[in-house]
Amino acid sequence: MTSEATGTGRSGRTRSTRELILVAAERLFAEHGVIAVSHRQISEAAGQGNNAAVSYHFGTKADLVRAIARKHSAPIEEIRRRAADEAGDSADVRDWIACLVRPMAEHLDALGSPTWFARFGAQVMTDPTFRPIMIDESLSSPSLVRIVEALNRCLPDLPPEVRAERGDMARQLIVHTVGERERSLAEDTTTPRYTWNSAAAGLIDALTGMWLAPVSPAEPREKEER
Repeated sequence: MTSEATGTGRSGRTRSTRELILVAAERLFAEHGVIAVSHRQISEAAGQGNNAAVSYHFGTKADLVRAIARKHSAPIEEIRRRAADEAGDSADVRDWIACLVRPMAEHLDALGSPTWFARFGAQVMTDPTFRPIMIDESLSSPSLVRIVEALNRCLPDLPPEVRAERGDMARQLIVHTVGERERSLAEDTTTPRYTWNSAAAGLIDALTGMWLAPVSPAEPREKEER
């Protein structure tokens, strides 16, 4: 066997091992939370006899979380870019909210059940240590920046503080609604919507109503500070 063939074989085994670790870590993080899962547990779930396999291939737990996020970000980014191109110059709030919701639903649908990425995202977003990683990955998405800017242009009269508040609400609703549906599918329990496409439509309806809801008059600053 030539050295080139040996190198190719070793490279292939490395990629295979990394993928096994990523899949095992994503599932365990989704089901138990990031902090509760050790490198040893991930190595065992990935079928690796060496307990240092996770550290060798990925480094720290933060590095592993980022690797899982990036594994899914590329296909989601492509779907989101396509959706934004189709929305074009739309001034309809619903069109841009659809661009935020449908890419994740379409990606999970394409993976087939069970999936773990939505629950993984929900776990990470509630962990103060690892949440910045997911936010950093989102901010690096050109299509997401484009969509948020377009959505803001559709709501010129919305005060900046209300826009920020509703942005936070929208993020929470998307992350946890999608995660809850994924959990129900994995456990084979009843879901309100039959398909991911229908579930996305329901979420878009709710978010559109939220973004377009009337704004209550602001209370005086002194009352807010009490």
